[in-house]
Amino acid sequence: MNIQNSARLHFRLMTQDDAQLLFELDQDPAVMAHINGGIANSMADIQETYIPRLISFTNKAKGWGLWHTSLLSNNEFIGWVLVRPMGFFEGDSNTLDLELGWRFKQSSWGKGYATEAAQQVANTICKVHPELEALSATALVENHGSLKVMKNIGMKYIKNYIYNDPRGDHDAVLYRKSLK
Repeated sequence: MNIQNSARLHFRLMTQDDAQLLFELDQDPAVMAHINGGIANSMADIQETYIPRLISFTNKAKGWGLWHTSLLSNNEFIGWVLVRPMGFFEGDSNTLDLELGWRFKQSSWGKGYATEAAQQVANTICKVHPELEALSATALVENHGSLKVMKNIGMKYIKNYIYNDPRGDHDAVLYRKSLK
């Protein structure tokens, strides 16, 4: 499966060969603020944790993975859009409800790129998989940028919940777009 270019963006599925790009993106404390409290991931984190996770959920035929997003104007990598079944790492994988997520360089914020990218990926996924029942996304409640993208692509608030990670408990929110 491929994602066609949008008005300003180009897409391709990321692989383990993109470790350096993942590392560079995760060096900005502002980018990481709502992910892990602003701590940069080391290259060892990328190689030992993130690349194996990426490999585990990537499925090119289904469009699952991280969609490398670059500017058409100069091919600059600005971030990625995630597609994977909801509950994939919790042992409750739902292939009829796909999770969308995104991470973009701070230099691209406020220009509509995340919304444009998420919408283009979502539109393609829905065309290729008419059996899908929903698209969902989660974020920490204070991540106003991600909440705006969720709303912009037609997702609606479902619930607040507690997200637990090694740093503790965090207030999070679930948004969903029903497709049926």
